[in-house]
Amino acid sequence: MSLEKAKAHLAEYGRDGDVMEFDTSSATVELAATAIGCEPARIAKTLSFAVGDRVALIVCAGDARIANPKFKQQFGCKAKMLAAEEAAERIGHAVGGVCPFGVKDGCDVYLDESLRRFDTVYPACGSSNSAIALSPDELAQIVPGSTWADICKLP
Repeated sequence: MSLEKAKAHLAEYGRDGDVMEFDTSSATVELAATAIGCEPARIAKTLSFAVGDRVALIVCAGDARIANPKFKQQFGCKAKMLAAEEAAERIGHAVGGVCPFGVKDGCDVYLDESLRRFDTVYPACGSSNSAIALSPDELAQIVPGSTWADICKLP
């Protein structure tokens, strides 16, 4: 189960007990913001892209959008999101719960600069009804090998 994989990853950092589980869906930015009670921009959404034979997971603020020129400069290719079925297979988490915790090999995590303007952000935890509150710096520490990047644009 995807939630359990995310919790196992977070347990390595003593944070599995901080996972929030909701009675309602948090599968979209808007639903997650309502479930948590925060502004949508603080939701740390994870977008998944095919980059060669690897997957680029871009964790960005809920109001951010991929900036195609920045994406091409970072990765040397056009942005092509994974299809829902492919995301679950290649990442280990289904769309609606995709997160940077407990992902399969072959996934590279990029933390977008759009997150740094907040003291707390809320990424999902592998299911469509979960989240955790972390500072951007904590998120970087809990996802070893993640890279800060400037790939998105704000509205």
